[in-house]
Amino acid sequence: MDAERKEILKNAETIVIKVGTNVLTRADGTLEPNQVHSLADQIFRLKQAGKKVALVSSGAIGAGMGRLGLKQRPTDLRHLQACAAVGQSFLMRAYEDSLARYGIPTAQILLTAGDFDNRTRYLNVRNTILTLFESNCLPIINENDTISVAEIRFGDNDTLAALVTNLIQAPLLILLTVVDGLYSADPNTDPTASLVHTVKQINKDVLEKAGVTKSSLGSGGMKSKLKAARLATMAGESVIMANGSIPGVLDSIFAGELIGTLFLAAEQNMTAWKRWLGWAARPQGKIILDAGALVALCSMGKSLLPIGVVSVSGTFHKGAVVSLCNLEGEEYGRGLSNYSATDIAKIAGKKSDKIIELLGILPYEEVVHRDNLVIIDHP
Repeated sequence: MDAERKEILKNAETIVIKVGTNVLTRADGTLEPNQVHSLADQIFRLKQAGKKVALVSSGAIGAGMGRLGLKQRPTDLRHLQACAAVGQSFLMRAYEDSLARYGIPTAQILLTAGDFDNRTRYLNVRNTILTLFESNCLPIINENDTISVAEIRFGDNDTLAALVTNLIQAPLLILLTVVDGLYSADPNTDPTASLVHTVKQINKDVLEKAGVTKSSLGSGGMKSKLKAARLATMAGESVIMANGSIPGVLDSIFAGELIGTLFLAAEQNMTAWKRWLGWAARPQGKIILDAGALVALCSMGKSLLPIGVVSVSGTFHKGAVVSLCNLEGEEYGRGLSNYSATDIAKIAGKKSDKIIELLGILPYEEVVHRDNLVIIDHP
């Protein structure tokens, strides 16, 4: 084992494991109980080693298909939600029965994106998970598919797993999928393709590799996994992506075998407040900045003043989380807006001493204060 990976695994007292649909299901999409048993066995051994584990599990729809006797995965929302409603309890029962062999209680937590937008609900979820750890429970987390629609979905459980990792500040996220990790090229077409064992930073070049690493992964895919890994690493957590179909894959990872791809955490370790602000709450609008303001924010740690604002899009009130973007609309940061979208449109491009003249009041000199701002990329 390389020293860096060894240190990360040793220090990761809390781990989030995400298991994908294709790892848990047969070729026809129905749940494979043996996979659940194998995963439970490995989680038991991790807990025996003193690790706190939270499991983000897909597979509810596949479990529901089996219970309803469906041969093909539905494509319309209402039938998918019906399968999830039937399958979620069956999936939980499978985990509960398997972990009961070791005396490990399980706890079901179903979440929607709204639970992360609202900071009170966000903190309640965090407190619940941490309390479950104290009781030696295994929190099993999934999206609440029966009520989620496109507007309030996470998109996939990779994103949900990264958000949970940030939420509980777990040092390590393990994404179990049906591919071995990130490849340098498409291994199906390029004989020179090799597995990338370590990625120091998930930049645009790495994200482009998602187009050449293919899988048929539930609602996600390689691109969603890289985006989720980026979300977690930017906030200060490491990520390992590995093939969950390999027997004893978790045992092998913690035994030191060079399995999968390790994505290293960024050097920064964000506070809980900035984790929520930068990565959990969904932006309600966009503020477009000029080049000078972008440099001041990203490289100099400055607040956003109205003179650096070019335009604003969306409808939001004072206190909303907003994206801070360049002229092309590319996001570089997020923050809490001190002004509504309507007021920002009035003061955009003006000096701060003009605010009272334009609005009749000067509550803040800054549109977004640096204490309420998170940089998520650099120009």
